[in-house]
Amino acid sequence: MNTPTDWKRDTAAPVPGLPAGEDATARNMRVRRSRKRWLRAGVTALFAACVLALVVGFFEFAERVARAAPPIDPRADAIVVLTGGSARIDGALKLLDEGRASRLLISGVNPDVSSDDLAHVVGDNMRASLDCCIDLGRDAADTIGNAAETRRWAKAQGFSSLIVVTSDYHMPRSMSELASAMPDVDLTPFPVSNPELHFADWWHDPRTFVLLVREYGKYLFARARHALPSQASPGTSGEISRDREIR
Repeated sequence: MNTPTDWKRDTAAPVPGLPAGEDATARNMRVRRSRKRWLRAGVTALFAACVLALVVGFFEFAERVARAAPPIDPRADAIVVLTGGSARIDGALKLLDEGRASRLLISGVNPDVSSDDLAHVVGDNMRASLDCCIDLGRDAADTIGNAAETRRWAKAQGFSSLIVVTSDYHMPRSMSELASAMPDVDLTPFPVSNPELHFADWWHDPRTFVLLVREYGKYLFARARHALPSQASPGTSGEISRDREIR
């Protein structure tokens, strides 16, 4: 039977599987350092994968915008155009004039712009349509507001299909917001282009590149917000108090 002195002497003996002279404390420290190295490597790999995914996603987004083209024969119950450029309004008015839909909502009209001001913009040939078939939405201040405003208008009018008119670079985010607000409404995108922007070779044009990066970030934020379980459709909060006629 070992004496206490013998026991102390045995614990100092080399442990099988450990380098000579390495005790349990040193081994634990070595294992922790190894785990930290693996953790840092894993975090670095995850970060690199996220960056790569963002870069690849941006290229796909840019190509999607560059290839955007209006459908050949769009038809729907109504048209909604999101303000932000004269080309958008012109495109929507042309669709209405061609009989592609029966009614048009111009969403996000500046409160200071009157119907008379718009009449000067649309021209004499469209003034009759302005009186009978065009509604002005003045509540929206951004794309989320456009979706809420369009949802209320479509619900009040009983529309189940819409042609969505906005700029080509703005279309992905607009469709995401509108689809989230109105999942039961069929949406047809009708992108319009700004000739001053060069999406076909966006990597050569700093202005276009910056615009795409900014819009891509907003698009990702919108998609992430819609993916949240608690995400409510835009315009549902306080809708009764704001559900007035858009004109």
